[in-house]
Amino acid sequence: MTVTTPALDPRTTALLVMDYQPAILASLPESADPEALLSRVAGAIADMRAHGAAIAYVRVGFTEADWAAIPPANKTFSFIGRQRLMHHEDPVTAFHDQLAPEPGDITVRKTRYGALSTTDLDRRLRDRGITTLVIAGITTSGVVLSTVIDAADRDYQLYILSDGVTDPDPQAHHTLMTSVLPRLAHIIDTAELRSFLHETATSRA
Repeated sequence: MTVTTPALDPRTTALLVMDYQPAILASLPESADPEALLSRVAGAIADMRAHGAAIAYVRVGFTEADWAAIPPANKTFSFIGRQRLMHHEDPVTAFHDQLAPEPGDITVRKTRYGALSTTDLDRRLRDRGITTLVIAGITTSGVVLSTVIDAADRDYQLYILSDGVTDPDPQAHHTLMTSVLPRLAHIIDTAELRSFLHETATSRA
């Protein structure tokens, strides 16, 4: 059975640009081609802006209080807390210069994997009438997987940019993108996103 990807209305859509921070980009292997990745996501941001869609930036960063509040039971984040990693004022946790937010964009700081779980992002999206999310982020097995599962449970329509997400583990990335995430979201690339936006604009003309 052929599944048709539904039309995308930029008036009710937000592009989530998640964890595009120098510290996280540095974890990627050279084979991931971070510069090409940044260029593609910058293009997607420009396309979405041009059609009036919202842009939401998500980054991970911790205060001293955040570190102290992480319980030992949290396997990943207790290590971050003990090592005092990813301080929110450290330049390596800032949004990457090539993808810098502009006035009017949504920006949030999180302290766990998911973009929605430790932030007010869901409320801010709802306040703007957003019902559809386009996902770009690092890493596929971290922020992307966690955010997509959470957002699907909140009934957002979801698209994942296949060339706007990546992971240090190519096998994990492949498995998630081919077997897990397609159950929850429509998988498109940045060229298809541009085409969808153009079709919507043409249909309104």
